[in-house]
Amino acid sequence: APSDQSSGTSSPLCDSGLHLNYHPNNTDTLSCSSWPASPGLRWEKRWCDLRLIPLLHSRFSQYLPGSDMCRQNAFQVIAVDGVCSGIIQCLSAEDCIDWLQAIASNISNLTKHNIKKINRNFPVNQQIVYMGWTEEREQDSLQDRMYTPKFLALRGSSLYKFIAPPVTTWDWTRAEKTFSVYEIMCKILKDSDLLDRRKHSFSIQSESGEDLYFSVELESDLTLWEKAFQTATFLEVERIQCKTYACVLESHLMGLTIDFSMGFVCFDAATKAVLWRYKFSQLKGSSDDGKSKIKFLFQNQDTKQIEAKELEFSNLFAVLHCIHSFFAAKVACLDPLYVSSQATASAAPTTSGTGKLKYTT
Repeated sequence: APSDQSSGTSSPLCDSGLHLNYHPNNTDTLSCSSWPASPGLRWEKRWCDLRLIPLLHSRFSQYLPGSDMCRQNAFQVIAVDGVCSGIIQCLSAEDCIDWLQAIASNISNLTKHNIKKINRNFPVNQQIVYMGWTEEREQDSLQDRMYTPKFLALRGSSLYKFIAPPVTTWDWTRAEKTFSVYEIMCKILKDSDLLDRRKHSFSIQSESGEDLYFSVELESDLTLWEKAFQTATFLEVERIQCKTYACVLESHLMGLTIDFSMGFVCFDAATKAVLWRYKFSQLKGSSDDGKSKIKFLFQNQDTKQIEAKELEFSNLFAVLHCIHSFFAAKVACLDPLYVSSQATASAAPTTSGTGKLKYTT
């Protein structure tokens, strides 16, 4: 309202965003004790943008920053440039979850559209499958801040961990950490596995055996991540088809090839002579010492007897995770619904729970 028309007092209409506008031909008038009544003046509702938060690559949270303490029916939205909405307090839990789901849906749609545009500049084997914010739990429990925002991306053969979303091609070379998707293990955590009061969490065990712990805001975010990780792993295994690791058998240098079509092939590193080979379906069990040795239990197709094979690796966890990834992809290929759904990036076989996959025929 014009300052020279204001009496200096407030009214409910003024506080609600109603403004006085002058229209010479208007005969409708509204009176308010705090405003002078005058012909030609009427109330008109107008929205005023107090703050604008772009949702692309933004994040939202119900938790107090860096903690596992959840606000009651309240949240905040933080834009990619750090602009914050402030605390948005809802009247009920239902209103709060409706707002969170609506915001999450918009962010997801914007991200998918952005991924499509970015993928035009990348070759087929470097396509982005997923991008989004998570909160990583700090391993040092002595710190005041338990959680730190991290931006995860699944692209080609790698999982990228950033402190901020990659905008340029150069940004992809500056990730905080990268992991090969088929050499890491992702586990969706049950309530009994959670380390604190944050509900929707998952862990990733790297090829070096390091455990990383992440949390997302909504169950739908967790489902989206799980499906994306399974899809990225399946596509990469299908692309590379086989992976070979150096190993030692009775002080002799060997090689173990995990082949998508043939299964397991062990050969002499010097002569390339094959010592043994087994199909995936012949693996009936395995065990490891947590350091370097793996004992495989294969069933001989002719005698039906169990044959034990022990190998020693310098990168134990990478081998174990790779075997798991190949098994998961193999099982997915046996599911016609999954294979036909890859065009729409649908769900892959779940690896939640124990993080182990049992293969049966």
